[in-house]
Amino acid sequence: MRRVLKNRYFSSSAVLILMAGAMTGESLAQESGNPIVLDTITIKGEKGNGPVRGYVAKQSTAGTKTDTPLNKTPQSVAVVGQEQMQDLDVQSVAEALRFTPGVNTEYRGASNLQDEVGVRGFYYVPRYLDGMLYDSSNSGTYAKIFPYLLERVELLSGPSSVLFGQTNPGGLINMVSKKPTGEPIRELEFTGGSRNHYGASFDFSDKVPGSDTLSYRIVGTGLTTDLQEDFTKQEGFAIAPSVTWTPDDQTTLTILGGYQREPHAGFRNFLDAEGTVSPIPGYGYIPRSFMISDPDFEKFERDQAWIGYEFERELNETFTIRQKARYQYIDYEHHTLVFGSKKTDPETGNQTLISRIASGGGAQTDQFTIDNQVEAKFNTGAADHTLLGGFDYRYLSRDYSWGRGSVPDIDLTDPQYGNIGPITLNPSQVDETKAKQAGIYLQDQIEIGKLNLMAGGRYDWASTDIDDKLGTNDQSYDDNAFTWRVGAVYNFDNGLSPYASYSTSFEPSLTAPGKDQSAFDPTTAEQYEVGIKYTPEGTDIVLTAAYFDLTQKDVVKGQWIDGETVYRQIGKIHNRGVELSAKAEISDNITLIGSYAYLDSEVKNSINELEVGKTPARQPAHQAALWAKYDFDSGALNGLSIGGGVRYQGKSWGDDTNTFEVDAATVFDAMVSYDFEAANPEWKGLKLQVNAKNLANKEYVSSCSNAYACFYGEGRTVTATLKKSW
Repeated sequence: MRRVLKNRYFSSSAVLILMAGAMTGESLAQESGNPIVLDTITIKGEKGNGPVRGYVAKQSTAGTKTDTPLNKTPQSVAVVGQEQMQDLDVQSVAEALRFTPGVNTEYRGASNLQDEVGVRGFYYVPRYLDGMLYDSSNSGTYAKIFPYLLERVELLSGPSSVLFGQTNPGGLINMVSKKPTGEPIRELEFTGGSRNHYGASFDFSDKVPGSDTLSYRIVGTGLTTDLQEDFTKQEGFAIAPSVTWTPDDQTTLTILGGYQREPHAGFRNFLDAEGTVSPIPGYGYIPRSFMISDPDFEKFERDQAWIGYEFERELNETFTIRQKARYQYIDYEHHTLVFGSKKTDPETGNQTLISRIASGGGAQTDQFTIDNQVEAKFNTGAADHTLLGGFDYRYLSRDYSWGRGSVPDIDLTDPQYGNIGPITLNPSQVDETKAKQAGIYLQDQIEIGKLNLMAGGRYDWASTDIDDKLGTNDQSYDDNAFTWRVGAVYNFDNGLSPYASYSTSFEPSLTAPGKDQSAFDPTTAEQYEVGIKYTPEGTDIVLTAAYFDLTQKDVVKGQWIDGETVYRQIGKIHNRGVELSAKAEISDNITLIGSYAYLDSEVKNSINELEVGKTPARQPAHQAALWAKYDFDSGALNGLSIGGGVRYQGKSWGDDTNTFEVDAATVFDAMVSYDFEAANPEWKGLKLQVNAKNLANKEYVSSCSNAYACFYGEGRTVTATLKKSW
């Protein structure tokens, strides 16, 4: 059933009810002469790292590392809570951001091995778990977490190094774990659907029996499903236990652990533009179910484990100290056959024979992160300060190996599998990487009446050592960087909050320098952002509009010259755009989500002159999405909820020189659910939900990074979930 008391009613309805109850109790006491003892009413507000009531979040820690209202944060922060993820039946963290403006969640199409998304035109944005790095392109860990383990998914858009160190200029994703609530949670659910989809999940939380200071939570999930390509599947399970110790009102210690096992983590299929964007002469289009690899060789197996803690202690009314730490282990092995090139079939004269390249290997990664914080709240005259100082450190050790080999061709007109014979993978890369980052940061949030100011700075020391096990191309380099951010937001009484901010970032180059080249400097970025947020008091409505001007400098770009790729650090990319977002729980019955993003991306400098002035590949200029949900709460349809959505992705260029385009695509989603309590009160907590994504089974290409790396979008999927809560 829907919530009985919603946030927007608290400031008026709830206060009136409490006042009326108090006055009634006083009158009865006067008449009887006996005191009336009223039940204790506990009202809890939203925390920036806790559950979201409905779809609309009001608080977050992602943008400031402090519990700050979103309308007092002068930067774009989007929050997707558990209820929204459940209604949309998200199967990945990337899917959770589908209705968030400025995010390209579909550029890999149905191939989602590690929640890769693009934000504001930049790809491979890092993912953080509870404010600490979980996975990034710099680490090469290939980590991914099931969204059922999460309380919320947050997106901080734009350069964010001031609090987190080396990051992508597009932004970062912060995933918040489910933690003990101190209140009973009991939930079981079972899922079935198309493509032999079967899943089960559970979520239990409560006080530890016999203890007033200990509470626990244990969350588990698992699934098996066939994927879009023939012979491929996803299969895995995860479990995440946690315990919270609260000896007093000022102290909290939470220990969080997790283990995720994926015998079949997914499949990645690179296809040519000819055959996906345009037809192959004499053949047509490659079916999206086509598997270029072979089931006897294809493999993507992954294991992950993590253990950490979060400690907070309020020393007094001014000072609070916090410490977070986590150790993480990731082990994956990947074998696949990659699309090589088209060949002419001697019998038909058509290019339907496809050469393939066998490749495979894996990595074992150990990662440790720790973040120490001191927060001070004080005032100087009319100014209220929230001063945050911190020191964080992370260490990564990764053993990586990869090899390649030869295999037979495959015929598109008559693909045969299981005939590849023994494959020898000749090592092409074997190395050991050790990377460290240490940073100190200071941030002051200043509130003067309705004006909120923010200023922060950070200095980082980063080092990387790569031991080449195959040759003598060892690498060792150090990077130091200062980053900073300033911002201001003014909160008018009518709910309007205009803001402006400037922020910077840095990211060490992933490209190894060539012979006779020194190590490349870090890539840097700066962003100007202005916008307005509308959050009228007493409502669950959040409307935002943002304009950003984002420039990435010192980009390493390569060009094929005389039989080899030559890299130079002269790249510069300038992205400008507009993002509009709406989340509104208009009434107890109607919920709406809407988003639109416009992106103007241009290469300003490049080693390849043909790219200058062009738009980078994979960048749709326009994206839009809309979702609406209606809950029936009376009459014959009481207990029924229906929802529908549409997602639009505009045209994009298929390569960096803009020689061909990828068409726009529009897909539709739908949901229907029924709460059985409406039919029988004894069935309280029993709910059935059916979701259909890409309802019309639209066949489209999600993106191409060049003429030899195109991806089909996800076809139609249908799932039914039966959930019991008590």
